[in-house]
Amino acid sequence: MIFKNLWFLTLLLFIPLPFILEKKSKPARLRFSTFAQTQAGSFSSFSGLRALILKSLRGLALVALILALARPQSISSEREYETEGIDIVIAMDISGSMQAMDFQPENRMEVAKSEAKKFILGRHHDRIGLVLFASQSYTQCPLTLDYDILIRLVDEVAMGLIKDGTAIGLGIANSVNRLRDSTAKSKVIILITDGANNAGNIDPLTATELAKTFGIKIYTIGVGKDGLVPFPVDDPLFGRRYVQAQVEMDEPSLKQIAALTGGLYFRARDQKSLSEIYKTIDRLEKSKVKVKEFSTYDELFLYFLIPGLVLLLSGILLENTVLLKIP
Repeated sequence: MIFKNLWFLTLLLFIPLPFILEKKSKPARLRFSTFAQTQAGSFSSFSGLRALILKSLRGLALVALILALARPQSISSEREYETEGIDIVIAMDISGSMQAMDFQPENRMEVAKSEAKKFILGRHHDRIGLVLFASQSYTQCPLTLDYDILIRLVDEVAMGLIKDGTAIGLGIANSVNRLRDSTAKSKVIILITDGANNAGNIDPLTATELAKTFGIKIYTIGVGKDGLVPFPVDDPLFGRRYVQAQVEMDEPSLKQIAALTGGLYFRARDQKSLSEIYKTIDRLEKSKVKVKEFSTYDELFLYFLIPGLVLLLSGILLENTVLLKIP
């Protein structure tokens, strides 16, 4: 609620003034004989109560009338959005090497999922989809604006859903298939992997050329540290233990994939760097949103004017009937 004639509210400061002046003034007193001390006390009590009631009614009436003069209004707004959204597919590697524990205390997979969710929650007007790949590739979630469902499907991602392997070409091709009919002003694939293409019947560069044909930009992210990294092994006799192993990452191919489509290649060696990479992509791929706002105003002065008049008339009526002052 707002007040159209806000300056009228300053009159509220003057409402206590007559009551203060009345207290300071000394009314003339007329001495007359009384019946008894108790009766005099009763008259005094009635007179005080009468004055309190009448002053309260007048004060409240003045407050309500001043608020009515200030023209209270309620505002209802409608917004019309014109968006030039971006369609984004996150292509995530779920091969066995993503179990590596070099992103302590989580493995590469869990960190990749966590940062992907943060990225999704940071978008507002873009359709986002999720493609998974190992030896094969499939769509976990098609392009959607329902981020709650998408986040839930990201949480359900786990290794072992597909036979092990790293089919980067298939991951790109599947993502392109999801974006090829898009009419968005920008189409983007965010490819996350920690290895080299060793499965699938589509070469990564062939799939990249296909993406380029459809005007799709690919950002590639290589995750994992260099050298030996710990992998969990479940031993039936001794339980879970960790062994050191090395994963070969094909950085030259990932750089080439990004360069051919106008994207960028990033290397994430820990969770903090992966988070910064997502923030960089988020800044680079911003949607244009135009907002038109329409406001309507409803007058509310009657909600104050009517009670104010009722209080004022009630005071006058009581003063001349029930609370009539007898000399």
